[in-house]
Amino acid sequence: MASVSESSTDVESPRRAYNVEIFLMSFAALLLEISYTRVVSFKFFYYYTYLVIGLALLGIGTGGVLVAISRRLRRASTDAILMWGLLLGALSVGVGYFVVALTPIDTIAIWDYGTLDSLTNLAALVLICLALFASFIAVGVMIATLFGRRSEQIGQLYFADLLGAGLACAAVVPLISIMSPPACIALAGLILALPGLRLAARTHARRVLPAGGIVAALLALLVVAPGILPDPRGDGLKEELHDRDTVFSSWSPIFRVDAVDVGPDVRLLYHDGLLGSAIYRFDGDVSRLTRFDDDPRSVPFEVAGTPPENVMIIGAAGGNEVLASLYFDAGHIDAIELNPVTYNLVTDEFADYAGHLAEHPQVNYVRGDGRSYLSRSDSDYDLIWYPAPDSYAATNAATAGAFVLSESYLYTSEIIVESLEHLTDDGILATQYGEVDFAEKPNRTTRYVGTARHALEELGVDDPSQHILVATSPTEVGGGTLSTILVKAEPFTTAEVERFVAGLAAVPGAEVQYAPGLPEQDNPVTKVATLSGGELDSFYDSYRYNVRPITDDAPFFWHFSDFGDVLTNFSDPIDPSDPEIFVGERVLVLLLGVATLFAAVFLLLPFVAIRSTWAALPRKPTSALYFACLGFGFIFIEIVLIQRLVLFLGYPTYSLTVTLSSILIFTGVGALLSGRYEHRADRVVPVLAVAIVGLTIFYLFGLAPLTDALLSWPVLARAAVAFAVLAPLGICLGTFMPLGLGAVARLTPFSSEYVAWGWAVNGFASVIGAVLTTILAMSFGFRVVLLVALGLYLVALAVLRGLLRAAPMVAPDTAELPAEPRAPTATVAPS
Repeated sequence: MASVSESSTDVESPRRAYNVEIFLMSFAALLLEISYTRVVSFKFFYYYTYLVIGLALLGIGTGGVLVAISRRLRRASTDAILMWGLLLGALSVGVGYFVVALTPIDTIAIWDYGTLDSLTNLAALVLICLALFASFIAVGVMIATLFGRRSEQIGQLYFADLLGAGLACAAVVPLISIMSPPACIALAGLILALPGLRLAARTHARRVLPAGGIVAALLALLVVAPGILPDPRGDGLKEELHDRDTVFSSWSPIFRVDAVDVGPDVRLLYHDGLLGSAIYRFDGDVSRLTRFDDDPRSVPFEVAGTPPENVMIIGAAGGNEVLASLYFDAGHIDAIELNPVTYNLVTDEFADYAGHLAEHPQVNYVRGDGRSYLSRSDSDYDLIWYPAPDSYAATNAATAGAFVLSESYLYTSEIIVESLEHLTDDGILATQYGEVDFAEKPNRTTRYVGTARHALEELGVDDPSQHILVATSPTEVGGGTLSTILVKAEPFTTAEVERFVAGLAAVPGAEVQYAPGLPEQDNPVTKVATLSGGELDSFYDSYRYNVRPITDDAPFFWHFSDFGDVLTNFSDPIDPSDPEIFVGERVLVLLLGVATLFAAVFLLLPFVAIRSTWAALPRKPTSALYFACLGFGFIFIEIVLIQRLVLFLGYPTYSLTVTLSSILIFTGVGALLSGRYEHRADRVVPVLAVAIVGLTIFYLFGLAPLTDALLSWPVLARAAVAFAVLAPLGICLGTFMPLGLGAVARLTPFSSEYVAWGWAVNGFASVIGAVLTTILAMSFGFRVVLLVALGLYLVALAVLRGLLRAAPMVAPDTAELPAEPRAPTATVAPS
């Protein structure tokens, strides 16, 4: 940073506004963060996306700490810091993407302890984390500098900052759809580079202009010609699609889809690098689909006995279940597909290949969320069918690890109740799951049967065992098993059970695993279907894996390993031939360790540079408790609400962007309003306590009924509701940080250093909390995590009262918070 100090003699106007610069850097930071959640999900698995949030927080927080402890930065002019920050930030974004995309990694090898592969892949993970983290440091430095030096313009700067972040949240989903996440990352870099070039030209930094121009030109080229950008190299467990006969690839806000020709009549669809579904060639002649005669998809139709008048398929994907329904003479089919890319393949890109299936007069092929579509449907169905996302890939070793963190709202007790209520009197709910090893670990089937039993009991069924049928059959590829589970609101009749057995006889290798009236099999599925209440609890307690029913409060269907067991077995290598168990949970524990290490090194360790000043700061343990409570509490609330609103908004990316947008904007509003009562802050503490308790009670008990009632509304209307219901929370939480920073700043002459210490502790807790939130939610449910967050904020209020009493109060007419308490407010997730 020598060149920064060289420019420190530049003349700058004290009235110079930087609204455009802060708007653009905030827009770029949010665009970069959310785009990386998609890239990281493709390269690794879904559960790594929350690490992106933590690393973004870490980078911005580190920038603020650097401003506080670096004399060189304090001496440099604002123009020089912004010029170098924007250009170096743009460069770090470009270089960072190439590092993230091209670094090879095999996450399973990490667990082969003591080997070179283990160390190499752990180092690769750390390198990728560093590349992500480094992309946000410059933004943190610039925001800290502006808010610290332009306190008289704080209102304008806040407005520009939050406007940029809010517009990025609104724009990121369509941008990802149009441009692809890698291109959006390049766009974020370009948005940083252009104002940097403008500043370089304005300050006559002639040596900087050529290099900055090259960076901007390269980023612009990557934006307009994204094909130049390398595709992220997937985890070692994922398919290497570049070497396959890939005929189509496209990103979406949900996952990337790659279509691969594996024969003249079938194209496999890979979702974020994992086999997800398939599109079969169809010439329009339904009578030629005889392959379904001995396919397990025939079983629901055989049990029904007569062709169904009305069928709903949730997760229609490439349309294979639609073809099966047509073959078995279904009268009408509502086929719901969430991913817009898959929908486009069936309706447009591969429409000829698929026989224009979406235009068939008996098919209503819809793009949307299946649960919300079902909720707003007035129809009754003879068959509601859930083809699970890994039905085509039961033997894919990464499947369970890939989905372990996914919010599986299509498999909870609540959606089973909803489905059963939408069936006709003899209607059937059919669900299919791939099992890697049914004989040893029928975890998915067992959990679903247990969840179905729970749902039936919620509907008042006295003997759920009479309402469930279960069968298995070999999968189409590999040596895995496909489970078929049928559920009815009414008991299955003897005739239906007989047709069930007869239908399975036509499916090669099919076996009955449970059916009422037939000899009971000695397997977990039968136990869960038939045991009495007390015996069932004992079975759940003694069974090796966690297969208890799931609800909307903890919808992690694929989470079979308790974290206590994960920690107990953490030192044991994972069997490469069976990485299904413990992988996702182990990764979360590893990410928690990485986040803790990074946060300690980059947020707390820098204070060694000013250790004599730091040692002189009073009440450090008390203030550390306060800012840690804010960091943990804020991130707990933020991520819980992001996940809870996935169900309401349908798309995980929609939930992420709407929640972040609302909390960002209204936290800023709350921070601004706090200046009006900073001279009587002690009186605000009881008001804040009442507000935070009331809001938590609403989110615990009122949010779900409200969102359930509005689930049938259009997605834009639902997004507006979600935005509005988060506004009071943002305003409330936005007051905590300014009040706390103002209090500690008045405790000592070293106000800027104390503010930096408070911000660092807050960032430390936020970075760790980004991973810890999910671990707690998977273990105890969202409600418990929200209650923990409430407890943390109440502790923070008690500590704040003590800090306010110790700090000298400022008279209303002279009240002026030090500049530093305003800085930095992270554009990613301020707390």
